[in-house]
Amino acid sequence: MTTMLLSALGALLCSLVVTAEVMPQGDFNLQGVAGKWYVIGFATNAQWFVKHRADMKMGTTMLTPTANGDLDIAYSSRNADGSCWRMNHLAKKTKLAGKFIYKSERWSNENDMRVVEVKYDEYALIHTKTKGVSAVLTNLYARGTDLGPDLLQKFRQFSLDNGILPENIAIFPKNDECPAA
Repeated sequence: MTTMLLSALGALLCSLVVTAEVMPQGDFNLQGVAGKWYVIGFATNAQWFVKHRADMKMGTTMLTPTANGDLDIAYSSRNADGSCWRMNHLAKKTKLAGKFIYKSERWSNENDMRVVEVKYDEYALIHTKTKGVSAVLTNLYARGTDLGPDLLQKFRQFSLDNGILPENIAIFPKNDECPAA
C-alpha cells in the first residue's frame, strides 16, 4: 500500500513539474534584448532535433524590437559546406511583457515564446512551446561565445525541469558566423 501511494505521489509531482506554466522575467525590458546573441544551448524532445542534433553548431540570433513592441528574430548558422542556414520570425507581443507569439512559416505552427530569465549584457534563457504538437524548446543565448559552467548547468536543469530528456540537451560547439544578410 505504501509503495503504491508513493508511486502515485511521485507521478503526480512529475506531472505538476512538467505542466507548470513557465512565466517570463517580471521586469522584462524589450530594448534590453536588442542586438546580437549567440545560441549556446538548445534542448527539445522534438524528433527533428533528435535526428539532426549531431550536425548542429552554434549560430547567431539578431533580436530587433519593432516600433509597436513586437520582436523581429533573425537566426543564422553556418553549415559544414560553408553555406548559411537562415530563419526569420516576427514574434508578436502579448499583454504579458516577455511573452511573444509567432507563427513559423517554415513549419506552419504557432509558438508561445517566453524570456524566462535575462541578464541583458550576458545571457538569456528562452522557453518556447509549440502549439498542436506539444513540443517544448529551451534556448540559452549569450552575448559572447562562452558562458560559465554555472549558467550552462542552470540551462540543463531548466530543460530537465520542463520534461526534456538529458540526451536532448545540447551545448553547441563554436562555429564560424554567417555574413550579414
